[in-house]
Amino acid sequence: MTVINQLSSSLGQKGNDANIALAKGIAKTVDNNAIQELVKNLKNKDKKIQADCIKTLYETAYIKPDLIANYYVEFLELLSSKNNRLVWGGMIALATISDLKSKELFESIELISNTVNNGSVITVDAGVEIYTKLNKYSEFQDKVENLLTDQLWKCPVKQLPKYMEKSTISINEKNKEIYQKIINERKTECEKESQIKRLDKVLKRIEKI
Repeated sequence: MTVINQLSSSLGQKGNDANIALAKGIAKTVDNNAIQELVKNLKNKDKKIQADCIKTLYETAYIKPDLIANYYVEFLELLSSKNNRLVWGGMIALATISDLKSKELFESIELISNTVNNGSVITVDAGVEIYTKLNKYSEFQDKVENLLTDQLWKCPVKQLPKYMEKSTISINEKNKEIYQKIINERKTECEKESQIKRLDKVLKRIEKI
């Protein structure tokens, strides 16, 4: 049975249970041939197959990101797709490999940032994750930190706690003031006590840096 025949849509199933199970199997067996077949079928004429393939690829990468890392060019190409499912799926895939391909992703930061600025909520979520991971590296900070803080200033406040939590991996003594300022100024926008508590928790972590 080919990998494509094991996808949810090929099996006539709704949901992603089959795709996730397939991803776990690929990661466990380090099946590079399966990865290659999935990447190839991102251009399948059937949009359901395309969606299943990108889902399986990034689910595999959650477990073993190095299996898909060398296909970063193909994932970057998805950001220009007219199929929004492939756009945000591609962005998630890129987020999973940001630490492995930081230089390559930084070289395409304009494409990534343009996609984030025009993207859906899921696209922005994954884009912010890419920013936070790239921002850990001093050679990228001059450019990436501006992109990250721009999103922190303008994102819907319900997204802010999650984005701030992700951002802590790149906050240090030199840059912590801007993140403290964002939290303190935007905290007044929060409508839920749970949002405030999460932001206060991040604030305490930053203060200890």
